[in-house]
Amino acid sequence: MAKKSKKKAKLACAGCPACGWNGGNTPANANAGNGGGLFGNLPSWIPGNPAQQQFLVGLALGAGAAWVLGDEDRRAALLKTAMKLYSGLAGGFEELKEQAADIRAEMDAQLHREP
Repeated sequence: MAKKSKKKAKLACAGCPACGWNGGNTPANANAGNGGGLFGNLPSWIPGNPAQQQFLVGLALGAGAAWVLGDEDRRAALLKTAMKLYSGLAGGFEELKEQAADIRAEMDAQLHREP
């Protein structure tokens, strides 16, 4: 019997062995992105390579979060808005479940109706 040859599987993405997080093997002159991650297609007006761009975006997001959460009035307004959004979504889901139950009951009634 002949020996079976083992071939290395090709990675689906061009990056680190763990699936290319952060666009590991992207060229240095590729100004836009890390291969489609959260900040994959950053605009070209942000200076630096993709890692520096991600750092700058993270720095800006962190500063914005500190500014918003640093003031008690802003934090209260943000929480109030989030609770309104949550209650609206929860009410919408309950309404959908109720409509689905009504439709299911109508279908059961039609199936079990005597002709």
